[in-house]
Amino acid sequence: MRLVVAFALVAALTAASTGALTFREARTGVLQQGQDTVIKLLRTQVDQLAPDLAYPPDQAELQRFASGVARGEPAGTWRVLVEYGDLSATSVPGDRFEERTPALRRAVDSSTATVFQRVTRGDRTVLVVGMSVVFATSETGVRNPSGVRVFLTVPQTTERAYIDALVTAVERATIPSLALAVLLALLAARGVLRPVRALRGATRSIAEGRLDTRLAVHGSDELADLSLTFNETAAALEESVAELRGMEGRARRFAADVSHELRTPLAAMSAVTDVLDEDAARLDPDTATAVRLISEETVKLTRLVDDLMEISRFDAGAAVLHLDEIDLAESLRRTLAARAWTDVVGTDLPPPDTLRATVDPRRLDVVVANLVGNALRHGGRPVLLRLWERGGAGPVRRAIIEVLDSGPGIPADVLPHVFERFYKSDAARTRTEGSGLGLAIAAENVRLHGGTVRAANRPEGGAVFTVELPLRGPSEESWS
Repeated sequence: MRLVVAFALVAALTAASTGALTFREARTGVLQQGQDTVIKLLRTQVDQLAPDLAYPPDQAELQRFASGVARGEPAGTWRVLVEYGDLSATSVPGDRFEERTPALRRAVDSSTATVFQRVTRGDRTVLVVGMSVVFATSETGVRNPSGVRVFLTVPQTTERAYIDALVTAVERATIPSLALAVLLALLAARGVLRPVRALRGATRSIAEGRLDTRLAVHGSDELADLSLTFNETAAALEESVAELRGMEGRARRFAADVSHELRTPLAAMSAVTDVLDEDAARLDPDTATAVRLISEETVKLTRLVDDLMEISRFDAGAAVLHLDEIDLAESLRRTLAARAWTDVVGTDLPPPDTLRATVDPRRLDVVVANLVGNALRHGGRPVLLRLWERGGAGPVRRAIIEVLDSGPGIPADVLPHVFERFYKSDAARTRTEGSGLGLAIAAENVRLHGGTVRAANRPEGGAVFTVELPLRGPSEESWS
């Protein structure tokens, strides 16, 4: 549309400027031709009648001279005024000759040349011509003014008709030129925009993941070069993405394989450390300390391997929900009791069987345990676990689970990264009690349920982790 409008504007400006210049030149030519014709005919008529003019002329002689000059135009459109001193006569009786201006009269009085002026009265334009009648002396041949002044008015009706016809022709020519410009614009737009639209469609296809999209290359102009460059870029992108996907798949398989292979020796190590823990009291202090250290590190390593296995299932898209309708408040109480947190974590839970939802109980237990454990390790006590219901748009209702601590809160630069894997707010701290994957696993489990989880700082101090779960069965896409 912009191209069509641009072509139309250019055509309109070109037609207007060309028409204006043509009109000005044609108008000047028409008026000049009419003016020259009138002046030439007037001079001829005056030169013919002047020798017969009695000098000094009386009123009757001036009247005869005016009538004779007026008869020089066969169509009878001339109006003539002849003056000599205080005497004047017109070819039309009673004519006041209002078209003659003082400036024209002064020009005739001061010069022997023929002068003219166009005067517009209303919608009528007349040509007013003035000249002095001169006589030539026989001895010197010098032409001297006789004091007789002749004024002539001629209506420029014919010239005006020619000009009006010219304006009409210009106006009529403008519409076809605009139509032609729009047609050319449409043709140009089709030739230019068709490959651009094809490029836009191919770009959208690439953005949607169809990396094998290519453009047909026609010709050798700039658009063809652009299409060729797009194809080369798409091919390079497809190759790079394929390589990255292969590397990502190999990395996932490596993590899963390593975690799987570590489980068997870790199981054996755990059994050995259990035996050693039972005999630690009978060992010397240094040996007992070493045994306890090995036991703690084995537990941490076992937890890390289990978390890595869980993350690898999420990455591979193999995580599955096993849904069941449960009482959310009772599920949260069991999570705290299973980890002996009932006495260290405060609760604000609804009565039994007042808030039920269809969730995966095991994954919900993992979410709550990770959030509460994180609050106990990195926040400050007391820690509060709350559960309540919030209505949503339409039939959608949500269960809100909040874990609040009384610690120093989370630094502002850390908040956007708390759910990232292995993220450490302190780069110098290389060891933590957890695996560094707990919050990431919690976030993945919440997402699998079609919910959201976020972290924030409370105005009164401390951090708050908020989980929102829909109180309806998740869609089929959320089940796998």
